[in-house]
Amino acid sequence: MHDFLARHLHPTPGKESDHKTKGLTLNSGWRYDLGEWFADSFSFAGKLGKLRQRTITLAHLQPGETVLDVGCGTGTLAIEAKIRVGTTGRVFGIDPGEEQIARAHTKAARRHIPIDFQVGVIEHLAFADQTFDVVLSTLMMHHLPAPLKRQGVAEIARVLKPGGRLVIADFTHKADRAGRATSFHAGGSRMHDLLTLLKEAGFERLETEEMPPARASSFPGVGFICAFKEEARR
Repeated sequence: MHDFLARHLHPTPGKESDHKTKGLTLNSGWRYDLGEWFADSFSFAGKLGKLRQRTITLAHLQPGETVLDVGCGTGTLAIEAKIRVGTTGRVFGIDPGEEQIARAHTKAARRHIPIDFQVGVIEHLAFADQTFDVVLSTLMMHHLPAPLKRQGVAEIARVLKPGGRLVIADFTHKADRAGRATSFHAGGSRMHDLLTLLKEAGFERLETEEMPPARASSFPGVGFICAFKEEARR
């Protein structure tokens, strides 16, 4: 089972994208969705679905808001966000994996949900300053080396409006896991490291919570951070 998850939930990079990044690129399209379903059904006790719903809840999305999902993968979270912001809101999703974005387009089109998915990288967000009310980032910060995390967080701060909200969710760091969770191959992040980066980038009102490991599963636990970009100075 763990070999299957390693290949399909966190596979080696697929075909190269013109949008290069120094972070890990997952590029397996529908195979990623299959691996995620397999993991959530047989190894994670349904925690991945609960993680997405908790992310959406913490973001407090409102009708008419403009949202960016950074590292959107195959678009599942972005679709949920679009449902929350309604017909007057807009949702964008970026990911460096071309097959991930192609799959996201297909999933949204099947449900007739308009979302602007683009191949792109966190270190160079192709959006104007102060474009978004909310930015979401789930299970992707551990894909980035430390300098790229700092650059990515600065880019997120740039494209957020003053007072805008950022919600980050990431797996518990490997060194902090216990029990069956130690067998899960994917990396994770330490909350205090992410909090330091957010403070340096000008975020304030930092709120954290945890989703603990699931008993009798290999789900490693997740940390959430909700942060607000500082308001414009008068």
